[in-house]
Amino acid sequence: LGEARIERRIRVQRDRGHRQFLVAIGFAARDVMANIFGGMTVYLNRPFSVGDWIRSPDRDIEGVVEAIGWRATTVRRFNMRPLYVPNAVFSNVALENPSRMTHRLINEKIAVRYEDAARVPDIVAAIREMLDADDAIDSQQVILTYLDSFGASSLNLLIYCHTVTTDWAEYLAIKQSVLQRVQDIVRDHDAAIAYPTTTMHVPDAVHFARAE
Repeated sequence: LGEARIERRIRVQRDRGHRQFLVAIGFAARDVMANIFGGMTVYLNRPFSVGDWIRSPDRDIEGVVEAIGWRATTVRRFNMRPLYVPNAVFSNVALENPSRMTHRLINEKIAVRYEDAARVPDIVAAIREMLDADDAIDSQQVILTYLDSFGASSLNLLIYCHTVTTDWAEYLAIKQSVLQRVQDIVRDHDAAIAYPTTTMHVPDAVHFARAE
């Protein structure tokens, strides 16, 4: 009777070990299958390709895609370190592909002095005319040039437009050219770019002691 009880206990422990092993295998297989299905989703939907710059607002994922495997995708970060992302992640996060952008956005605020308020309409009109005549700016997209807000020490003008090119270096050169020409327009209208200032009002009754 004692031997039968021992054998039954051993059998129960063995069965429990088998079940635990099968559960562990199931969890491992679930992760493997999730990555495989994620790889199939990437392959079929093609949200990105090798060489694309991708980033996710949900995860710390940003860089250039180097390889797409069945289990993981290799992303080369801009600090040149590789990042291996399990394909299952791409089924659960939002993903942006800047490589497929059609334009680049210029969205700038230009600060003009308050004493130049009367010149603002002419400045804004001249900036709009300059942008409309620039072949590097897509006139088919929205172009906005307006007095946008009253700042603490300046009148803030909005410049909103899109470049034709998506190349980053070319975009930076175009943006620089636009900003330099805006500065010239402000100067040509006898106005000036504002900088942070503070005005202090001193009551007449206050007297300052002279330093001896």
